[in-house]
Parts: sequence; C-alpha cells; structure tokens
Amino acid sequence: MGVVIESSVWVPSSSVYIFIFLSCFFSLSLFPFYLSKHAPTKSPPFFDHPTFASSLRFQRYFLLLYSLASVLEGLWSVYGEFELVYYGITKEDTVTFMLIGFGAALFVGSFLGLLSDLIGRKKSCLVFYIFHLVVGIWKRITSSPSFWVANVCLSLATSIFSFSFETWAVVEHDKGHRQDLLNETFWLMTFFESAALIGSQVMSNWMVGGNLEKEIACPSTAAILTAIVGIICISRVYGGSPQTVTFKEYKVSFYSYILCDRRIWLLACAQSCLHFSIVVFWILWAPTLVADGREVYLGLMYPCVLGARMLGSTLFPWFINAPLRTEDCLVYAFIIQGLLLSIIAFDYQEIGALVTQYFLFHACVGLILPSLARLRTMYVPNELRGGMISLSLAPTNAAILFILMQRGYYRTVENSEVIAFAAVGLFAAAGCMYVLKRLGKQPYQNWHKL
Repeated sequence: MGVVIESSVWVPSSSVYIFIFLSCFFSLSLFPFYLSKHAPTKSPPFFDHPTFASSLRFQRYFLLLYSLASVLEGLWSVYGEFELVYYGITKEDTVTFMLIGFGAALFVGSFLGLLSDLIGRKKSCLVFYIFHLVVGIWKRITSSPSFWVANVCLSLATSIFSFSFETWAVVEHDKGHRQDLLNETFWLMTFFESAALIGSQVMSNWMVGGNLEKEIACPSTAAILTAIVGIICISRVYGGSPQTVTFKEYKVSFYSYILCDRRIWLLACAQSCLHFSIVVFWILWAPTLVADGREVYLGLMYPCVLGARMLGSTLFPWFINAPLRTEDCLVYAFIIQGLLLSIIAFDYQEIGALVTQYFLFHACVGLILPSLARLRTMYVPNELRGGMISLSLAPTNAAILFILMQRGYYRTVENSEVIAFAAVGLFAAAGCMYVLKRLGKQPYQNWHKL
C-alpha cells in the first residue's frame, strides 16, 4: 500500500499586498497635513524658493538615473541564481563565486570611493553603468559565460552603487538647493530603489517565460539596453563639478576629518553593521523559510519584503519633522532590528511569523537608510563622503568572506549563529548611535564643507 505525502505550499495572502499599498498611500497622503500642524519650524513655501525649478529638475533626473541603476542591480540579483542553476553550477562553485565577488569588493571596492572623490562622482556613476554594460555584452555573446569575471564586475558595480549616487546628489544639492529637498531625496532614493527591484523581478520573469533555451539571454539584453540608456542620460544631463583637490591634499583632509574624528568612526560602524545584517538576510532568508520542509514561493515573498522597505522609507519624513533627534530614532530602529533577528536565530517560528518579522526588519531598513544618509550630511564633508562610505563597508565584506568560508566550506558555523552575529552587530549599531548623540557638539550642526 503506497503512502501519499501531501506537500504544503505557503503563499502570502493578497491582503498583504493591499495592506502595503494602502499604508504607503496613506503615509504619503497624510504627511502634508501633519507637517502643516506639527512642523517645528515653518519654512517659506517651497515654490517661492529661487532655485526651485533647477532643484526639482535635478531631483527628477537623478531619481530616474538611480531607478535605472536599481533595475540593473535587481536584474542580476534575481536572474543570477536562476542562471547558475540553468548552467549546472554546483553549490560549492556558487560559494566560490560569492567569495570571489566579496573579495573583489573588499580589496578593490573599498578604495573606489576614494577614487570617486578625486575623479568626480558623475564619472563614478558612469563607470557603474559601464560595468553592467560589459557584463551584459559578455553574457550575451558567450554560450557559457565565465561567472567569476561577471561576479567581479558586478561586485565592483555594487560597491560603486553604494556611494556614488548618494555623493553625487549631495554635491549637486550643495549648489544652493534647499536642505529639505535633500532629505526628501534621501527617502525617495530608498523608495524608488525598492520599487525598481520589484520591477526588475517582474521584468525577469516576463522575459524568461517558459522557453528557457531561447529566452535565457533576454535579461542580459535588457541589462544592455538599460545600461546604454543610463550612460546616455548621465552623459547629457549634468556635467558635474570640476575636481581641483590633489591626492596629497585629499589624503591630509581625509586623515584630519575622517580618521581622527570619533563620530565618523561611530557612524561608519553603524553603517557597516546594518549592511552586514542586510547581506546576511538575503543569503539566509530562503533557507530559514524552508527549514521545516514546506514549499514557499520566494517570488511572491520578494515583493513583500521590498514593499515593507518602501513603507519604512515613507515614515522617514514623519520622524525628521517630529521632536525626535535622528540619533534617537536610529537607536530604537536598530534595537528593534536586533530583537527581530534574535528571535529568528534562536526561536523556531511558523512561516507566517517569520514573514512578519522579515516585514518589520525591512520596514526598519527603509527608515534607517535615509536617516544614516542624513547623518552623513551632518558629519561627513562632501569632498570625503565617497571614501568614508566605501571604507565603512570593508569590515562588512571581510566578515562576509569569513562566514562564507566557515559556513560554505568548513561547515563550522550554523545559520542561526550567523543570524545571531548579525543581531549583535545591530545592537552595537544602536550603541554607536547613542554615543554619537552624546558626542555631537550641537543638534543638527552642519559643517560638511571643508
């Protein structure tokens, strides 16, 4: 007599997507009414500002370019794993490719921010698109592409993405634009990035379809076209600022304003801990969900967590206009994230409970990312911003390399231990924000010009 084992498939309810959409809608719709009644200081109407037209025009062009860049990042992150399976790459080889990628980000990408500060931020953004163009052409013209070459290029492109667009926006904004527009740009970057990542997933699924033999290269074609559009737009729109700082002057300034300032070290530590927790999440979220043997449609989960990040980003303007300092807000957000990862690491949960914790974790991410960008504007000189961001991610890449080797090759650590380590990092980030508040000379002091 045969035994039939029924497989249990967990899918998120459609009400989850409706809840995310309505929450974002009401958060954006009700904020102007909140601002008109509870803003600490009343500023003159935005449209009366003399640089309103140029400010708004740059913001729109910049968000367009940033969205295109996010689509490129999302295409490879969604399509890359599928491509490895299609070409028969083993798990051991996949770990090797990840090690190569994070190694390139550590030993080369950590210094690209310094180079960006010297050659110009717009050129760095241009290099980002060129990297994606090269990878797309490489995968399109070769029947079995060399994945280590693609991983190196994409890892360097991701390193550039982490600092180049933000530094370019801040430098352009410094040409007489309003501070509230820059804060708006920060949370819109997180919002549009998340939306673009969801769009890239939809695009990849639509292009691949059911005929894998004929359509496996379609995402590469889409990446090529997107990169070309980005290169054309960034070449025609804004010329960028001429760089007049020599390497010797930059080195002296970097030592004085970055390496010798404890506040910058605290800010960099918090950024590194957050980035580490995000990377750990995307590596281990699928194994954690399917740990009990049930089948989960990850393609339906992906929009949920990114939608949560979009929702978190819409909360940023509420908090910066509330009587609460940015450092205090970050302390609470980091503690909540640390508690969520601690529960995930040490307490077995049903899939529904795990999804709820993932949702809250990424909602905090959506709030923290623009908040950290705002603090960098307060404490980090614009001329040194790229170098500070790229170097702050070096410890993260080193830690990921170590964990990949211990977990992927030697099997000496468990997934729960890795998640617990990420939770400890988030608690440390909360401590950094608490100390940063106490070390700050005065609230919201802005001295980012050298």
